Amino acid sequence: MPDTNPLSSLTSQCAALLGAAERLHEATRAAVATLAAPGGKPDATRLETHQYAAHGLSWQATYLEALRQTLAWARRLEEAGTLGAAERAILQLGFAEYGAQLAGGIAMSQSEIIRPAEMGVPEAEIGRFAAEPALAALCARPALEAARHALAGELAEGRFGVLGLDDEMLEATREQFLRFAAAEVAPHAQGWHARDELIPLPLVEKLAAMGVFGLTVPEEFGGLGLGKVAMCLVSEALSGAYIGVGSLGTRSEIAAELIRHGGTEAQKNEWLQRIATGEILPTAVFTEPNTGSDLGSLRTRAVRDGGVYRIFGAKTWITHGSRSDLMTLLVRTDPDAAGYRGLSMLLAPKPRGTERDPFPASGMTGTEIPVLGYRGMKEYEISFDGFAVPAENLLGGVEGNGFKQLMETFESARIQTAARALGVAQNALELGLRYAQDRAQFGKSIIGFPRVHAKLAMMATETMMARQLSYFAARQKDAGRRCDIEAGMAKLLAARIAFANADCALQIHGGNGYALEYPISRVLCDARILSIFEGAAEIQAQVIARGLLGRAN
Repeated sequence: MPDTNPLSSLTSQCAALLGAAERLHEATRAAVATLAAPGGKPDATRLETHQYAAHGLSWQATYLEALRQTLAWARRLEEAGTLGAAERAILQLGFAEYGAQLAGGIAMSQSEIIRPAEMGVPEAEIGRFAAEPALAALCARPALEAARHALAGELAEGRFGVLGLDDEMLEATREQFLRFAAAEVAPHAQGWHARDELIPLPLVEKLAAMGVFGLTVPEEFGGLGLGKVAMCLVSEALSGAYIGVGSLGTRSEIAAELIRHGGTEAQKNEWLQRIATGEILPTAVFTEPNTGSDLGSLRTRAVRDGGVYRIFGAKTWITHGSRSDLMTLLVRTDPDAAGYRGLSMLLAPKPRGTERDPFPASGMTGTEIPVLGYRGMKEYEISFDGFAVPAENLLGGVEGNGFKQLMETFESARIQTAARALGVAQNALELGLRYAQDRAQFGKSIIGFPRVHAKLAMMATETMMARQLSYFAARQKDAGRRCDIEAGMAKLLAARIAFANADCALQIHGGNGYALEYPISRVLCDARILSIFEGAAEIQAQVIARGLLGRAN
């Protein structure tokens, strides 16, 4: 007799819970809209007043999309007959944990738990979700314990879950870069970090030869012409060995995207191939000491002086600033235009610096900013006092478009940052797993203790969920669809998971994890920056909330 119970299979239970979560989210969005968008669109003053609730909406939506994409992944594997023990355990644990948090409270940070009632959700809607039979079934203690044990066993055998790429070329690309990272990067990462030194140029040249700097640049301009999913896989593989190496391509990605979308034909012909081949290394010069994410308050000036713009002002947190050859430089060309309207983007060539003379250019000086982690390219403060940029290097040839041009790169940049976070998260997971297998206490490997293997199981679960969310955002971008919200969600979640994984892995190491000789101490420092750069988590949540409330109306 056929089983007619709609909750008889794991995927059916997850689908039922997803449906309930979608209903809860609609009620939440309506409640937050009443607070922050009463006129049918987000109101800036109200959005700030009710920021806690608005950011909670962003996190709730991020969880929902992560669940949606995780279930889609599992269904693809189920149809292909490859939904194995590891994948089933990830599905079970992910839906149970995120479902419970949707009902009881989501951790926006270590000290900020947002609950449905704090977002104005009616008690009846909260109760309806909490009473969902699928939630009770998925959160049943015996099922969760079995899933944790099963996943820990799979991890111990080196099975972290099938990615479900369904593309032989993407699989081959990932394997190629994983092998390269294991052989050429991982053995040296700890030394580079400890000595706080630049990534060696011979390695940069090898990456250039492999096409890292032109992954998504069209073939007509010397690139590989691949999509954002490939970019994710490469960034994750390299960042899993050392985030500094995984981040080398970020500035090339940003510069190439700026020029592809906003540049003149002459600028495309001048710069794209040289960026794609690694002949020149770009750096992004946007942030200022007192502006941070408030780019509308940017003050660095570009004054037209015949055939050049002369630059006056200061920039900070410029990654790879000394050894770069080209700056994508955001400046104010119209001092009388308020906010974003007076901003322009310049393609500013500069001589490559050395350790003795980091900025050998007239009208330009800089100093290094020592940092905890994310080393290998170094961070700088840069001051400009009449530095000259050829006028024909105004991106697009028209002043006032700088902010708009920059916004066109943010989707890709945030997807790429999510991928870097995934690499760090996976590295932390593997370091914690290896130590748990090797470390014996009380007569057995510590992986046998429930709180150790439960940590590892959840680390693997969340990493896969963030991975599927990031791949989804990348596929949306590849398809030419707007994905600013999805890219922001991927970055928001992956960054939090990277730090959580690093923290848990260090805890598994115990006192040894605090010792500089153990790589996990470096990975913890590297992970911490991910929720700050490319849009701090709070800014990211604000952007997502504004987008969600705008879409709702």
